[in-house]
Amino acid sequence: MHIYSISYGCGSIGRATVSKTVGSGFESLLPCKKLDMEKLLAVLKESYVELTQKVTWPSWESLQASTIVVLVATIIMTTFVFFMDLGAKTVMNLIYSLNS
Repeated sequence: MHIYSISYGCGSIGRATVSKTVGSGFESLLPCKKLDMEKLLAVLKESYVELTQKVTWPSWESLQASTIVVLVATIIMTTFVFFMDLGAKTVMNLIYSLNS
């Protein structure tokens, strides 16, 4: 049973040492790295600044226009798939009727 502290990258996976001068121990492939709270806070602060000051958000009119484009494209694709399915169903019914 392993007990982990606040860390990431810890594992019991290892590789055998090949050197004859080193004992028969294992060298970890995933060394444990402690979670540095200062780095975490810096990342969170940078993310907040980027979202509030650097990201260009679309205007309401632009958002509405994009939504309409997506809805029209969805309706067109749905109609296309419907007719393709209807055609495939008709062909399959014809094939099954010929076989009976």
